[in-house]
Amino acid sequence: PLPLHTSLLIRLAFSPQAPRYTGDVSATVSERQVLWEALAAAHLARAGLRVLSRNWRCRAGELDIIARDTDGTLVFVEVRRRASSAFGGAAASITPAKQLRLARAAEFYRQVMHCTAQPCRFDVVLIEAGQLEWIRDAFQPGA
Repeated sequence: PLPLHTSLLIRLAFSPQAPRYTGDVSATVSERQVLWEALAAAHLARAGLRVLSRNWRCRAGELDIIARDTDGTLVFVEVRRRASSAFGGAAASITPAKQLRLARAAEFYRQVMHCTAQPCRFDVVLIEAGQLEWIRDAFQPGA
């Protein structure tokens, strides 16, 4: 796990694309999620992945981050953040049902983008207790 760098969080928070507080209490949760996803995308980009899309939605669900690895593999990334490890933490929140939804959305993306022949994998970025952990090939759909 990597510590979250305060300077990166500050740059993200004050960038023109950063979410702004709108006064709606319910909106702050999604605004914070956008910030955590931006942090995860920046980490992946620094590691050499090319981010293709963020928050891609279809009828099958939503994919937080879609990227391409240096070897050409299409990478679907789920970002999960939990304030503490109580109740199993961030990793435990990616249930088999959630994995199935992600796999269906990824298959839909691959069909729409005409890239069904390309290899793909499912990664997870966990943000918990001030640490970021990137798990490559976190799960295999249907396994």
